[in-house]
Amino acid sequence: MPDSRKLRVALVQERNRGEAEANLALIETRVAEAAAAGARLVLLQELHNGPYFCQHESVDEFDRAETIPGPSTDRLGALSKRHGVVIVASLFERRAPGLYHNTAVVLEADGRLVGRYRKMHIPDDPGFYEKFYFTPGDLGFTPIDTSVGRLGVLVCWDQWYPEAARLMALAGAELLLYPTAIGWDPDDEPAEKTRQRDAWILSHRGHAVANGLPVLSCNRVGLEASPLGASGIAFWGHSHVLGPQGEFLAQAGTEPALLMCEVDLSRSEAVRRIWPFLRDRRIDAYADLLRRYRD
Repeated sequence: MPDSRKLRVALVQERNRGEAEANLALIETRVAEAAAAGARLVLLQELHNGPYFCQHESVDEFDRAETIPGPSTDRLGALSKRHGVVIVASLFERRAPGLYHNTAVVLEADGRLVGRYRKMHIPDDPGFYEKFYFTPGDLGFTPIDTSVGRLGVLVCWDQWYPEAARLMALAGAELLLYPTAIGWDPDDEPAEKTRQRDAWILSHRGHAVANGLPVLSCNRVGLEASPLGASGIAFWGHSHVLGPQGEFLAQAGTEPALLMCEVDLSRSEAVRRIWPFLRDRRIDAYADLLRRYRD
């Protein structure tokens, strides 16, 4: 049996507190709490510096974007160094005039910016008008090496695509991490709300099982009003940490929470020995996966 590789992780599930300064100040408090409790890896939710602004299309929202490196990576890097933790954060990246990305960044425990991932799958649905703001990522599905392991960082809408999780696993990711902003229309029927949330959790459990990897998903909470006068989005929280057989190691509810638990990275090796899905893949028969649809 592989030797144990225990890693204490923390997920910061929060509601939008207003402007970036208020949100970042709260993140500093939560990271300090997590580090004091032994966390070595902290995952933040998607676009944590402000509201989920993609509920409408407005050129003014581009003013929220910043360069990477930039003010937020500088501040979060200093926070990582102060507490000796790896932080996975989520920012609105201004790459060039008229060119923006939804980008996750990884800050090493010594404060260095050691990697970034640009969201590859961009939704365009009522209340989630992300194609107006974000150019699809061009960095591929490449894990980021850190002092706590090789991180397969993906972002929100990516969580519905087994291809993304698989490609991270095939590149040697030791954990899959999803900064997320997902919720329901408050006017939906209770049964529909339950179906949506259950499907979201099930997708993550599937990624864990199919790839034999731990999965960390950090969602936001709270009702955020729509600038269009619609019902807005009630972000449902339920951030969670899963083991490599899809088992729950920790799960939050619908309120702000600092979710912490211990992950044994060595279990992936043990699970893959009894469920050798990578061994049995028929890579000679998968060419049609590169087609949009088989007519």
